[in-house]
Amino acid sequence: MFNLYKLQLALKNTWVRIVLLALVVAAIVFAFIRNETMQDSSPVVRSQDISEITALVNQREKLDYLLIARPLSDAPRYIYKFKGEQKLHVVKVPSTSHLSLEREVLLRNALPYAIAKDEYLAAHKSVLLDDGGTMAEVTAFVQRHAFDIFVVALLLFVLKFGIPGMGGASAAVITPDKLKGSLDDLIGMEDIKQEVLHLEDMIRNRDLYKQHNIDKPFNVMLTGPAGTGKTKLAGYLAKRLNYPLISASGSALESGYIGGGSKSLNALYRKAAARGNCIIFLDEAQALFMPRGRGEKKWEDDTANTLLGLLDGVKSDEGKGVIWVVASNFDDNNSQMDEAMLRRFSVKINFRLPNKQERKALLGSFLNRKEEGLVDWRDMDLDQVAEITQNLSPALLETVVDRASLLSIQDKTVINTDLMFRAFERATIGLTDRATTAEKTRQRERIALHELGHFFMQIDPYLRAGLSLAEVKEKSHLLKISTESVSKLNALGYVLSAGDDMSLRTLEEMERDVMQLYGGVAAEELFYGARGISVGSQNDIQKATSMLDMMVNRLSMYSRSKLDYSQFKNETSGEHTLVQVEAKADELYCDTLKSIGDYRDVMESLKDVLMERYVLTKDDVFELLEERLDPEPLRLAA
Repeated sequence: MFNLYKLQLALKNTWVRIVLLALVVAAIVFAFIRNETMQDSSPVVRSQDISEITALVNQREKLDYLLIARPLSDAPRYIYKFKGEQKLHVVKVPSTSHLSLEREVLLRNALPYAIAKDEYLAAHKSVLLDDGGTMAEVTAFVQRHAFDIFVVALLLFVLKFGIPGMGGASAAVITPDKLKGSLDDLIGMEDIKQEVLHLEDMIRNRDLYKQHNIDKPFNVMLTGPAGTGKTKLAGYLAKRLNYPLISASGSALESGYIGGGSKSLNALYRKAAARGNCIIFLDEAQALFMPRGRGEKKWEDDTANTLLGLLDGVKSDEGKGVIWVVASNFDDNNSQMDEAMLRRFSVKINFRLPNKQERKALLGSFLNRKEEGLVDWRDMDLDQVAEITQNLSPALLETVVDRASLLSIQDKTVINTDLMFRAFERATIGLTDRATTAEKTRQRERIALHELGHFFMQIDPYLRAGLSLAEVKEKSHLLKISTESVSKLNALGYVLSAGDDMSLRTLEEMERDVMQLYGGVAAEELFYGARGISVGSQNDIQKATSMLDMMVNRLSMYSRSKLDYSQFKNETSGEHTLVQVEAKADELYCDTLKSIGDYRDVMESLKDVLMERYVLTKDDVFELLEERLDPEPLRLAA
């Protein structure tokens, strides 16, 4: 008995559809050929026997006409017809033989002939075909129109299936047994684990939730910084549910032609629906969440509109077991998103960067994967390493550990705390070298003072608050001061500091950050004068400008009217806030210049040591400060 369902499944197979499409194209081509050849009703007798032409000299009374078709081609045709006959005789000759025949037979014997005109050839298309019947006709036609046929076939294929290798048509299905890892690999992150377990319960117990009239598709949105494990979580969820996973990139959905993204999404959906229960994971999908209707072209929102329909469960009868999981590095708190799209996600999980204890656990986990004897645990202080790696994602922490392994192999040593510090520096700063600055004494001196200026403005508030040097060292995020060049940053020196876990910074703290940025250029002015400031301060000034713009324009920190002035586009508002930014920048720079003056002597002393050693670690700097800095005048000045 004919099974309609099996036919439908067969038609969903891409290769079956390709074959059917090819057959349709072939049928169209064949019908066109038949239509062309049927217009030429004269039977044709083909030959390559040159003696037929020489025999015409003695048959000239019977000859109705003799024509030569395409005489300049590689294979000219001699076409002749006898009086009272319907059939045409076509003799195909090589181009070299044609010249001899024309000269020695036709012209010498005054045999009348003419060149076949295009009108005649158009009316007798078959005379130009080779012998071989219908297949020969098809072959000849295909040869003549090969490019046209290719373009038509490619266009039909692209319109139907999209461009191969892009979007949903080529997305691979990963079975649960091929998925690696488990939820336990999310070290710490207990809040996120609970969200995932709750989601798993919702999916497994749909009937229970249906009793509460919760019958929406369980679409999931994962947001958070890059490298925090969003992609891995989709795999963990699929493995726990024993669902196959189809993974695709949101940016790769668009295949370069109108409607390509919609077709890719539908292809993904059909592939998932055919599996019954399945997870579709769209990574880097933030572009799909931008508000629609921004562009003038109607088709620009086609992909997002298609996704809306699929997320809404419009085809729920066909794909009720399909779960959409999308990941984005942005969320609705830091980026404007389409409200209709956001409503389609009943579950939103926001990833965060790990805290210190989680970083310590992650680092320990990565190091424990190495073979025994490669890590010196007696000389490994994971608390210190976790401290300096603030604001690093799990992926970047793993990069630091991998870099430590590379350094260990190169130096033929085991991994310890010092090597982890070097790995952190290499992963964040990049490759450093001394050769570039070795002979640039004047530049190195300027760089040393510049970097020391940053450092002293970092610790200045603590010293003026009366803290001891030991307490200041505890609070300082300094790791090292260097006059080595960094090709990655195009810098001749740098201050390496640990990150800061604080995300809610106050006005006072932001002003300190600006003054720390100004510390370098203020140090240059202190030692070289206002006209001796170098262009090396460009990056510091750009960062300070950005922070002041946020403080004045976006956060309105210096005004009682708490407004985001950046939303006002008129020139009056811009001029008003620019005046405020300039005034505040002038005030903070003057304070920086005044404060840095109190450290002139000790900076001069530390500069000489830094020039000699190239690098001063945090311990080195504070050991020198114990010998050479008297904090008492600073406390009195405060």
